[in-house]
Amino acid sequence: MPGLNVPLISSELLSVLRCPVTGSTLVQEGEELVATSPDAQGRTLRYGIEDGIPLLLPPELLAAAGSAASDQHDGGAPAGPRHAAD
Repeated sequence: MPGLNVPLISSELLSVLRCPVTGSTLVQEGEELVATSPDAQGRTLRYGIEDGIPLLLPPELLAAAGSAASDQHDGGAPAGPRHAAD
């Protein structure tokens, strides 16, 4: 989006951060940190940044964390159709 102010991760922090999968350094591209080396399947791994905090979870764990967080919001009840009271 034009005019969107994306916070930059400091160069000091970037110098110590590493991709948790490949161990390679990370570079910031917009709202993501990108691994400088591909993983074993040749994929370029990308990690989101939320409120200036890098989310350095491998893709498979990020999906699991996202579903666990949504379970916490609904009390752990199984997902399913919700009906309004009549």
